[in-house]
Amino acid sequence: MPDRRADLTVPIRVLAAPPRPTASTTTLTTRAVLAGVIVALITLVVTALVAVPLAARAAEQAARDGLVSQTDVVAQVLRSRRAPAADARLIEQLRKLDGDVTAYLITSGAADRPGLPARVVQQIADGKQVSERLAVVGGRLSMVEGRPLDTGDGVVLARPAATGISRQVLRNLWLPLLAGLGAGVLAGVLLGRRLARPIRNAATAAARLSSGDRTVRLAAEPPQEVERLAHSINELAEALATSEGRQREFLLSISHELRTPLTTIKGYAEALSDGVVGPDGAQEVGQTVLAEAERLDRLVADLLSLARLDAADFAVQLTDVELVSLATSAERAFAPRAAHAGVPVRAEVPAGEVWAHTDPLRLRQIVDGLVENALRVVPPGRPIVVAVRPLPDRTAIEVRDGGPGLTDDDLAVAFERGALYQRYQGVRQTGSGLGLALAAGLARRLGGTIEAGHAAEGGARFTVYLPRTST
Repeated sequence: MPDRRADLTVPIRVLAAPPRPTASTTTLTTRAVLAGVIVALITLVVTALVAVPLAARAAEQAARDGLVSQTDVVAQVLRSRRAPAADARLIEQLRKLDGDVTAYLITSGAADRPGLPARVVQQIADGKQVSERLAVVGGRLSMVEGRPLDTGDGVVLARPAATGISRQVLRNLWLPLLAGLGAGVLAGVLLGRRLARPIRNAATAAARLSSGDRTVRLAAEPPQEVERLAHSINELAEALATSEGRQREFLLSISHELRTPLTTIKGYAEALSDGVVGPDGAQEVGQTVLAEAERLDRLVADLLSLARLDAADFAVQLTDVELVSLATSAERAFAPRAAHAGVPVRAEVPAGEVWAHTDPLRLRQIVDGLVENALRVVPPGRPIVVAVRPLPDRTAIEVRDGGPGLTDDDLAVAFERGALYQRYQGVRQTGSGLGLALAAGLARRLGGTIEAGHAAEGGARFTVYLPRTST
């Protein structure tokens, strides 16, 4: 299959610094007060728009009904008496008793005083009942009710129309307005304080977290959004505490791992400087110092790789890679060391070629790291297997061993930095605790995944899944 190489250019993302938060003088309580006042004003305006016309129509109808009843009573009294002098006195008394009502007595088709429209007089003279909502009487817009008595006679009552009732209702709204504004301010203050208290508590807790206090916890209280905020801050505090705990353990393990070869190198250096080691032992000392220096170099390289793994300058070049040849080359590379340790290394590959789209150098780095880990723990006589398996939608390359293996709990944290190192330090030979974390990061950068499990050989199994070639 032809070598189809495709370089992957990793774009460098320049992240702009987030804008600094600006101080605001508007508190939540102030905003709640303003919201309450606005709601009260809107409620008042809507109420006025609906209630004032209704009140005006109701008052007008009540005044008209009263005028109708009053006119009917006066007409009934006049019909029963029918004495011209007495009728005139009754009309005059009515004018004095009710200053808003103007009474007219129609006699022989003529009104006893001016101001009444001629058409109204004519309707009464014709024996017709008069009921007009608005008519000009004596120069004023009035409600008019008239009842005929005998031929050509009748009585007419006029009352000024209630044109100012809307203004009266509006003038009386100042008290509800003040009450509504007061209620809005009070409700805003109470609501603002109620909502601001848990937010202030959350801000205080966040400040304590930023200062390094990981023991802070918030009590969850309604409403639902505030409860979620409290739970989120509590979870953040727990996550920070866990992360910092693991970081401290990781630093302790790395410090120990660095101190061991440094102590060896320092001891031999002092022995050389003091003349304790003679010329005959210089070669052996040099070999020991070189081995410890190489160990330090690998540890520092792993640390640098982990630090750069998610950075934009970490080079990954994807191309089509034949995995069978990669596995067999790894077998040949580790065969001498494995034979010296009494551990057989073999490649388990299919008959044909198996291709994957990956970076051959980075993939070989993963395989070499997994084999190195296996060589550290596998006892003599137990195997190490580098296997290639084609799958329907992807390809897999795995490293299996016949060592002590991992428990189910170990598998859950196998790719966390230093997790297995902390568990097995002093129990069995371990590395720096960085190799598996580096392998997991590299697998992600290659567009694949890595999985830990139990091997058929009795030890651990680490499988790297990679995407297939496009063709």
